[in-house]
Amino acid sequence: MSRNIEALEETLGYRFKDKQLIIEALTHKSYKQPYDNERLEFLGDAVLDLIVGEYLFHKFKKSDEGKLSKIRASLVNETGFDKLARSLNLGEYIFLSNAEENNGGRDKPSLLSNAFEAVIGAIYLEAGLQKVQSIAIKLIEKNHKEISLDSLFSDYKTTLQELTQARFGITPEYKVVASRGPDHQKEFEVAVFIEDKEYARSCGKSKKIAQQEAAKQAVEMLNKGDASE
Repeated sequence: MSRNIEALEETLGYRFKDKQLIIEALTHKSYKQPYDNERLEFLGDAVLDLIVGEYLFHKFKKSDEGKLSKIRASLVNETGFDKLARSLNLGEYIFLSNAEENNGGRDKPSLLSNAFEAVIGAIYLEAGLQKVQSIAIKLIEKNHKEISLDSLFSDYKTTLQELTQARFGITPEYKVVASRGPDHQKEFEVAVFIEDKEYARSCGKSKKIAQQEAAKQAVEMLNKGDASE
């Protein structure tokens, strides 16, 4: 049974005037109500895209559009939102069917990420952009001690290693499959293998960047596999 929503409001630092709004944000479609959190999830995704985009625009004044886009993509995705959802213990508050709960629904990255987006969408609807912005940025800064391209991508390599060790009992292997361009502008293509099966490949200006991007794609593939089970 979901815990008292007031405890979640305390953690968020926001109290809803319309309690039905937060209940809707926490209701998974499996719960079989006349409402669920998918519409609020859609809204929250767009709001977070804007909030994080503006935050990075002001934080990294000398970074170009390409770098800003990569940093935003490292924050605004299922893995990033799952991390923020867990910091709020969001899984404890979600309304699920018994079948989904027995299937480990409260711990599924896709379900937690979606619920987080829905909660952000709900706060935006009730309190507006400025309030939801302060809540979201506070959460992001609390959960990411350093916000930069290298630190965020390194999270993906760590996450992938943890996932593969838990699931397969092995660590992923990275192989440089191609390199292009002159020495001063070389680009590397790296593939990541798990149990000798290629899961993803990506290009980067260094082997490290290419590895991190390939790890990110592999993490998302593994998490999608969880969601579709």
